[in-house]
Amino acid sequence: MIRFLAVLLFQCLLAVGVAHAGSELPRFLDAIDPAEIFPGADKLGPATGDPLVAPAYQQGEQLGFVFLTSDFMNTTGYSGKPIHQLVAMDMQGVIRKVLLVEHHEPIVLIGIPEKRITAVLKDYEGLDVGKLVRGTQEHNVDIVTGATVTVMVMDDTILLSAIKVARIYGLSGLRAERKPAGPVASVNQDIDEIEDWLGLISDGSVRRLKINLQQINQAFADSGVALAAQFPEEGAADEVFVELYAAVVSIPSIGRSLLGENEYRNLKKKLKPGEQAILLAGDGRFSFKGSGYVRGGIFDRFQIVQGDTSIRFHDNYHKRLRRLAAEGAPELKDVDLFRTPADVQFDAATAWKLELLVGRNIGPTKKAFLTFDLDYSPPQKYLSFSAIEVPESDGSASAVESEKVEPIWKKMWQFKLVQIVVLGFALAVLTLIFFFQDWLVKRPRLADRIRIGFLIFTLFGIGWYFNAQLSVVNILAMFNALVSGFDWGYFLMEPLIFILWGAVAAALLFWGRGPYCGWLCPFGALQELLNRVAKLLGIKQVAVPWAIHERVWTIKYLIFLLLFGLSLYSLEWAERLAEVEPFKTAIILKFVRDWPYVVFAVAVLLPGIFIERFYCRYLCALGAALAIPGRMRMFAWLKRYKECGSPCQRCANECMVQAIHPEGNINVNECLYCLHCQVVYTDDHVCPVLIQKRLKRERQAAFSAKNLTKEDTAI
Repeated sequence: MIRFLAVLLFQCLLAVGVAHAGSELPRFLDAIDPAEIFPGADKLGPATGDPLVAPAYQQGEQLGFVFLTSDFMNTTGYSGKPIHQLVAMDMQGVIRKVLLVEHHEPIVLIGIPEKRITAVLKDYEGLDVGKLVRGTQEHNVDIVTGATVTVMVMDDTILLSAIKVARIYGLSGLRAERKPAGPVASVNQDIDEIEDWLGLISDGSVRRLKINLQQINQAFADSGVALAAQFPEEGAADEVFVELYAAVVSIPSIGRSLLGENEYRNLKKKLKPGEQAILLAGDGRFSFKGSGYVRGGIFDRFQIVQGDTSIRFHDNYHKRLRRLAAEGAPELKDVDLFRTPADVQFDAATAWKLELLVGRNIGPTKKAFLTFDLDYSPPQKYLSFSAIEVPESDGSASAVESEKVEPIWKKMWQFKLVQIVVLGFALAVLTLIFFFQDWLVKRPRLADRIRIGFLIFTLFGIGWYFNAQLSVVNILAMFNALVSGFDWGYFLMEPLIFILWGAVAAALLFWGRGPYCGWLCPFGALQELLNRVAKLLGIKQVAVPWAIHERVWTIKYLIFLLLFGLSLYSLEWAERLAEVEPFKTAIILKFVRDWPYVVFAVAVLLPGIFIERFYCRYLCALGAALAIPGRMRMFAWLKRYKECGSPCQRCANECMVQAIHPEGNINVNECLYCLHCQVVYTDDHVCPVLIQKRLKRERQAAFSAKNLTKEDTAI
């Protein structure tokens, strides 16, 4: 086993050495005929620039450019991996062809024929991106029912990457966007006033889009899709179809007014450097959220557009709220908070618009779609304006070009410095517990109190407050990164998770999987604390027969091997099946999730009331993954007597996860290192071996005292 793991580690390190994290454009160009991507081209020149763009030629004359959308935009879809598309654009800024060259979208791979997706790409041929920007040419994407998110991500990235290329090379009258020469707006963080709902609406802090049934029916009737008019919304003409409100709540006054003091304070703690927050609230027959995010984690009914950048939100950037805190605010069906990812560089001081996508069924498998815009501009009273300082050039490079931008992961470590210190202190305390365990286990009451206290900190601190719950998904993603292109920056983005994994790696060499599973896992702590409460309430515990126990514990290894094997074929499907872990529901989302996930998490926790650490014993894929390398541990600090197991079974009967075999040896794969067996090992009033030795000493002492008394009497 050790030799196998060493070979595997060597191969992974080798993969790191040869992996190259860069543009995929050369790989795709090498595998394609020039005429296949650019009609009439007989040659593709070398890709140059940053990002890379390749020129296309016909008999030595340049026809245009070929580029990869994923080099210019975040093209991540349902799968969590990029959707790669090659785009050909001529010297006039007209798109000549688009090819879908690689994707991992599960909805396409297992359900919808890919030809239905690629057929949509024909609509881009002949599209002049300059006219599109100037508003003199329209473009409507033909959405494929069942693959809405995939098609919309493809559409966004094609158009926006084409606009960026046109600006870079001056095509179709477009020029690179330059910073204005006049004053630059930024949010004034010092303006912090509470306003009521009427004031927020009046000054434009909150913007509204309202459509009634008559308006939506008329819009579909005017859309040119004949079938759409044949399926009108039934109801009163003035009934609200959708009423949508939007506001930037990372602007202090707006945020405090709409969220309330506590929620706004929580938001400020949650926001990472470069992130902003937008509140969306809605009512009416049509929900701006839809249900697509439940299945795939992406909100597919709306997007935020600012300049050439569009933002689609994932569920991990979303929080559902109960109500609006502003005085006089209406009761709305949906109130939701969205954080903008730092890498999109959303500017809270600049105007933007929300594009709402409304679909209507026009057949069993077809829909017609319309887009409605909600425009937003932050009120100027919340902004401050400053003139741009143009740095002096030294003739070699401008100050702006030479300035080094600090990586996002460094900002994240600075932002979470307090949490890092607290976690580091907790890990130091746990290390001391293990190194001085011989002293601690001789004090059973102190050992038990320390353990309960640490578990409470793990659950409420590491879990529910820090959201630092490790998952088998981390292992699958790490292995996938090792073999496909490793990037430290990605893993350093979450400092607490990174630190915990470092601690786990070190602990595996010393003690196996026990330190994490037994002490640092928030879900494990939740199980154990619930079981302790159950015991206090007198709930009878179930003892699993050893013959059943040693066979059932293999289930977690089978689950891990299934997920690992599936990840080699499709990481996105492995991640979906990893929902067998209730960690996200119970710890990260604190049970605020759709009911099937909550029911599953509760169903997993319920047996743990009767069988201590039930999930850890039999179902935890993460525990199985840690147990495998845990066999490489260098030390065996859990002490045993030769009588353990034959005849003494005291520790085996009291082990909370039955990690001690009837023969007396401890199975390190199952041990959670709770130290209870060591407490028993040192207690001469509990351990039968020590009881016998103590009684023997007492008899000898009594015999010696009796003989001494006789001698004194004789004298």
